[in-house]
Amino acid sequence: MNAVPHVVIVGGGFAGLWATRALASAKVRITLLDRGNHHLFQPLLYQVATAGLSAPDIAAPLRHILRGQRNVTVLMGEATVIDKTARRVQLASGDALEYDALMVCTGATHAYFGHDEWAPHAPGLKTLDDALAIRRRVLTAFERAEAERDPARRAALLTFAVVGGGPTGVELAGTLAEIARHTLRKEFRNIDPGSARVLLLEAGPRVLATFPEALSAKAAKQLARLGVEVRTGVPVSSIDAQGFVLGDQRVEACTVLWAAGVAASPLARSLDVPLDRAGRVAVEPDLTLPGHPEIFIAGDLATVKWGERLVPGVAPAAKQMGSYVARVLRARFANQPAPPPFGYKDYGNLATIGRRAAVVDLHGWHFSGYFAWVFWLVAHVFFLIGFRNRVVVLLDWAMAYWTYQRNARIVLGKDTMSR
Repeated sequence: MNAVPHVVIVGGGFAGLWATRALASAKVRITLLDRGNHHLFQPLLYQVATAGLSAPDIAAPLRHILRGQRNVTVLMGEATVIDKTARRVQLASGDALEYDALMVCTGATHAYFGHDEWAPHAPGLKTLDDALAIRRRVLTAFERAEAERDPARRAALLTFAVVGGGPTGVELAGTLAEIARHTLRKEFRNIDPGSARVLLLEAGPRVLATFPEALSAKAAKQLARLGVEVRTGVPVSSIDAQGFVLGDQRVEACTVLWAAGVAASPLARSLDVPLDRAGRVAVEPDLTLPGHPEIFIAGDLATVKWGERLVPGVAPAAKQMGSYVARVLRARFANQPAPPPFGYKDYGNLATIGRRAAVVDLHGWHFSGYFAWVFWLVAHVFFLIGFRNRVVVLLDWAMAYWTYQRNARIVLGKDTMSR
């Protein structure tokens, strides 16, 4: 290795940022590469999509976060190919980065289970661009319904479907119901926003399948109280610009949102190693690529064993992987013994359903309702990056609680909804 080893970290998400910061005092030269210029707090992305928060409230520029870390260079760019033999990362710009150690943590994208033609009609939620597009689609549906004279078309405009009953789907569906029944109340003259239908579609037997059954049942009841129609046990078989097919039933809906499946970043294909069905890489116990100890895979891109299960694709797991990779590199560059294999610490699961409604699973300690909702709020504010973001989010949520208003309801960009 060089006198000052060059560590290239591809991806500025939780894994990449935590690894970078953990190497702050290490004698290494770090290049952090990301397609965007910001770190995104993905657990609150649905709040931007539903006009509860603005984009800067849950994101911060990577350069600003790392401004005091002198051993880091931040580059905005996209990695296209990883040459393992030459130890080089090829960029879309035509440039290349040579490395002594490489960490790949480029996250996940949407997976439509072989039906990529559904993507234009059922957008997913992974980036700020996705969130702003969904916000535009949701708010535009109400605006279009206000001007629509055909009752059938108006009903379709006021029908919202969320495909996927995991935490993101549950949070989206619950918030959409609140927007229709509370936020937009008395603001329209030709329509009653409260008459909007919100459907949550889950192919499995219950929503929040990773939670205990009792909490799943409570979540379903809380969704029903908000006015969400929960449909389980039947997969969606078709989605187009006008609606979807559930089993043998056709439903006209102008807004369908996708929260059902994810696939690992396509960059993993350039590693020329076996991938699982979701496109993830099976790694060694120290998170290295088999046969290449200089390459680390972390976050949603890695398949990591956790007892009889796999480490879930959640933010705490990505943070732990990032910190662990930094420990391995520190030991390696200092010629010290390597740390023990990566071990995931599960801190539990949280999901919010709506106003004063959430479910919490903390190592056998289960609770729901108002206190679970408060716990969810505190946890998410605490883990936000930056003091300013914590204050702004807390103030916005306080105002929303007392007034039911969502202050980010500005429609930006072109209306692409099918007419």
